[in-house]
Amino acid sequence: MWMVLATFVAFLTMVGVNELLFRASEHVPGINWVYLPAGVRLLATLLFGFSGAVGLLLAAWCVNFWYFFPDDFTRSFMGGIIATVAPYMVYVVARRFFGLKGSLTNLTPGKLLACIVAYSLASPLLHHLWFHLRDSDTHEWSGFLVMATGDFLGSVIVFYTLKLVLNRFMPAQGATPLRAP
Repeated sequence: MWMVLATFVAFLTMVGVNELLFRASEHVPGINWVYLPAGVRLLATLLFGFSGAVGLLLAAWCVNFWYFFPDDFTRSFMGGIIATVAPYMVYVVARRFFGLKGSLTNLTPGKLLACIVAYSLASPLLHHLWFHLRDSDTHEWSGFLVMATGDFLGSVIVFYTLKLVLNRFMPAQGATPLRAP
């Protein structure tokens, strides 16, 4: 339960941070050139698996229903599902092909980059396929590149910020702390 709650809070917090920092980079509602919540989506599913996905689904529905698309039930509902399925698919594929462990100890920088790229393509592809199926006459694929770029940049920013914070506050394994003489 704490993993669901942690994911829910982290995602909603990152949506707020993204709105503060990158509101001007919004292409259309819900599609930004930099989208930090994408990094939380991928991180939560890689760390928490299905529990992270449940937290993401609940948070995505909250954001979609009450903020981005309050007047469009179908878009809010399906958007939350798609936003959850995409990172969870990457998690499943990473476990299968990379032998990803729950502790992420074997997640190398190269494997992480592959996960980020896969997620940055899967999420906008699933979203835009659904948009197209919903209304093929008016749907434009122009948002695909923006969404892919935003998901990629947001994920890279979140993961490298987390890495910097961890490196700053946690000593490397095997290192001995400095002591005053």
